[in-house]
Amino acid sequence: MASTLKKYQAIVIEVLNQYASLPCSNKSAQELEEQLIIDKEHNHYQILTIGWEGSKRVYYPVFHIDIKNDKIWVQEDATDFDFVGELENRVFPLLILFWHFMHLICERIQLMQ
Repeated sequence: MASTLKKYQAIVIEVLNQYASLPCSNKSAQELEEQLIIDKEHNHYQILTIGWEGSKRVYYPVFHIDIKNDKIWVQEDATDFDFVGELENRVFPLLILFWHFMHLICERIQLMQ
């Protein structure tokens, strides 16, 4: 189990770093920062967007990933970046991914048939 956990941790961090390295396409987001938060002890991983858009304070989770009971839980994915697809590309079977929005998994399964 420990080796599985370490493998999952490494892959989740790799995919989050991949997203974090993408250039920002929003020209008005110059005062926004994306922070990668890694908590290996409790197995919580997030990317937060924080900063200012004009006079408006911005703080929201872009990604929130947890590893629980040898499964990866995608709690939040507020992007069009294919996080689950990136995990699948790294040899994860679809059954170990628990997507917060279950209807999206059902759509993927239907497309595979």
